[in-house]
Amino acid sequence: MKSQKHLFDIPSNITYLNGAYMSPLLKTIAEAGYKGVDRKIRPWELSDTDFFKDRAVLKQKFATLIGASNASYTAIIPSVSYGIANAANNIDFKSGDEIILLDEQFPSNVYSWQQVAKTHNLLIKTIDAPPLQKGRGKIWNEWLLNAISSKTKVVALPQVHWADGTLFSLEAIREACDTNNALLIIDGTQSIGAYPFSVKNIQPDALICGGYKWMLGPYALGMAYYNEKFHHGNPIEENWMNRLHSENFKELTKYQEQYQPDAGRFNMGESSNFILVPMLIKAIEQLLEWSPEAIQTYCKKISKKAIDNLTESGCFIETATNRANHLFGIFLPQGSDFKNLKAKLLQEHIYVSYRGNAIRVSPNVYNTEEDLLKLSAVIKQHLP
Repeated sequence: MKSQKHLFDIPSNITYLNGAYMSPLLKTIAEAGYKGVDRKIRPWELSDTDFFKDRAVLKQKFATLIGASNASYTAIIPSVSYGIANAANNIDFKSGDEIILLDEQFPSNVYSWQQVAKTHNLLIKTIDAPPLQKGRGKIWNEWLLNAISSKTKVVALPQVHWADGTLFSLEAIREACDTNNALLIIDGTQSIGAYPFSVKNIQPDALICGGYKWMLGPYALGMAYYNEKFHHGNPIEENWMNRLHSENFKELTKYQEQYQPDAGRFNMGESSNFILVPMLIKAIEQLLEWSPEAIQTYCKKISKKAIDNLTESGCFIETATNRANHLFGIFLPQGSDFKNLKAKLLQEHIYVSYRGNAIRVSPNVYNTEEDLLKLSAVIKQHLP
């Protein structure tokens, strides 16, 4: 794969290494949005079937992306918090059950668990991050696996940690969950689209994804997967499209007790969104053409020299086997001029994020090796 920057509208003086914050839109995705706006200008051209047609396409494309055999197990959601809440509110908790989370996990995959813990008298166990050291990610995974026990009801975690890119061994975690009859709920927002994922191999009970980061889609639209354990649950909202036979507009007032099959009950209201849905379809189609595997390989290739330069200069960056290639944290040595570094990066139009003690760097196919070397050169100027 070569740089795909020409497919985006990124000025030549901008070094955007912040896809984990929000991805830029491909020109083709923006065009799909413009066409959606144009359709809303003339609503008389929309038919009843248009409310369902693109939804079905989006669900199938997402199922293909995550390796799910049945698109009916997927749902269209507005946000990660929405998708997590649908899962958290449909688990048969008993007093004393444990929920396992990670240190500094993204809040959307925390607050729902805190709420159900209060309601059902549950214990939340947070697995702290190890100190900065070689093999830190491996140690973190070991601590997590050791914490899963017969008391564990839910393990809720990301595939890739949003702050520093630490990878979690989902297949091993799935095995530990199976041994202890625990559910595995995954926040895939910082990985799906850029890192390989297989429902067949990992067998998540639920997978929740925001669409505006690595899926390259618009803001306020995401996707979820719920397995059979949730297919008789109650959604957090009651909208008309989630009910059986809602395709028949003439009989909508013949109110249905039954929901749409499988995970269809968890689709958000107004999930036919004629602007956002075509945009996310176009985004996933492009990702399927590139493939997450190719994106990982490309990001590894363009970042290797910069990472080597920084680690040799005293920065801590997790070893490649324990982190993602599209998202990694740079921890500066003590005595670094962090304040002036941030100002210099802005002056040079280099865009990254700051999460905890890490400079979060998240390249994608619109970046080049030169972008990463430019970043490393500026950082090295501010090291002690």
